[in-house]
Amino acid sequence: MRLTSIIKVAAVAMPLFLCSCGSKKKAVVDNQPQTVTPTQENEFIQKVNSNVQKAKFITSKVKFSVEYGSQNISLTGNLRMKRDDVIRLQLMAFGFVEAARLEFTKDYVLIMDRINKQYLKAPYNQIDFLRNSGINFYTLQALFWDELFMPTRTSLLSEEDLKKYTVSDGGDDVVISLEDGKLNYSWLANEKDGIIKMANILYKDRFNGNTQLNWDYQSFATLESNGKLFPNKMAIALTTVKKEVKLGITLNYIGHETEWETRTEVSNKYREVTVDDILRRFMSL
Repeated sequence: MRLTSIIKVAAVAMPLFLCSCGSKKKAVVDNQPQTVTPTQENEFIQKVNSNVQKAKFITSKVKFSVEYGSQNISLTGNLRMKRDDVIRLQLMAFGFVEAARLEFTKDYVLIMDRINKQYLKAPYNQIDFLRNSGINFYTLQALFWDELFMPTRTSLLSEEDLKKYTVSDGGDDVVISLEDGKLNYSWLANEKDGIIKMANILYKDRFNGNTQLNWDYQSFATLESNGKLFPNKMAIALTTVKKEVKLGITLNYIGHETEWETRTEVSNKYREVTVDDILRRFMSL
């Protein structure tokens, strides 16, 4: 596949699936869930929430894969995250050339196509599918950091927030649910340690069809900084009525680097494009 085609898929797939919701798989159980008392619910939610990472920084080398129809792409890159500040994913071509950069801050989304010198920079509320889905920086942070989240929430969950979730006992795994209008949120967590194994967002649209975002967490390992478990692999899938995009992220050499610039300055050599331009390029692949 030509490098330009790689960039089209890699630079657009990440924001597209993050901004919608996606997968045919959903965090539910087929059998009738057992009754869970309010006290048991609260205790389990507290257990899940106690797994929130205390590290300020998480950085890692990344292997990144995209599957879209018959196209399969593999790239390497870097993931840099600073708690409550920024998530940055740099995608490399040939192992040493930065091809694309995706940067999510509390205020805006930045997508840079390094090869074609194009970029998109916009606040979350100016991107329709992000705004309509209640997705902001803190939602994305929770997905990357394997944590519970609440739509439009802009800080860590409070005691009152935790009471809004419902719990269904599914045996070894427990289903946590939250409804917000057309959006259904669900998480699958281990019954013993409360580690989240899957997150799912279902957007119900009776006229245009449902879309889902499914985020699986695998290969947990202990972080040296605090002894808490963190997923080394993430399998993400977006399914709409007509299309499905699958993404894989494998972390290698997880660390806590602090010496890096948390904001990207866009050179005046880059041409700004719109959300529609980005989506049009993606849909024309």
